[in-house]
Amino acid sequence: MARTGAKGCVGLGGIALYGWRLSPDRFFIAFSLYVTLGVFLLIAVRNPFAHRSVIAFAAWSSFAHAMTMSILGLEIPSQKVGFLIGSAVLVVIGVALIALAPARPSVERVSAAAA
Repeated sequence: MARTGAKGCVGLGGIALYGWRLSPDRFFIAFSLYVTLGVFLLIAVRNPFAHRSVIAFAAWSSFAHAMTMSILGLEIPSQKVGFLIGSAVLVVIGVALIALAPARPSVERVSAAAA
């Protein structure tokens, strides 16, 4: 999961740098959000069971961002390819985070541990 988080940070950093060319005024907003999220994901790697909500937030926020970018890609024809590629990357990151997130402990295991 740490490798996926690190790759995601690097990938999002690349997307953010590409965004710098297109819109320097928005670059710092996106960059600050993703750096902060990346730091919390790296903290979550140490104990993923305790930080499942951070991992889930990162995944679902990636899906939300991908949806927004897809809509923008359809509305701004000159930027369509960039928005749709960025959307695909964000969906891949979201799916990877969900796939690698630890499963919720079952009720049976929790009950057995408490007994």
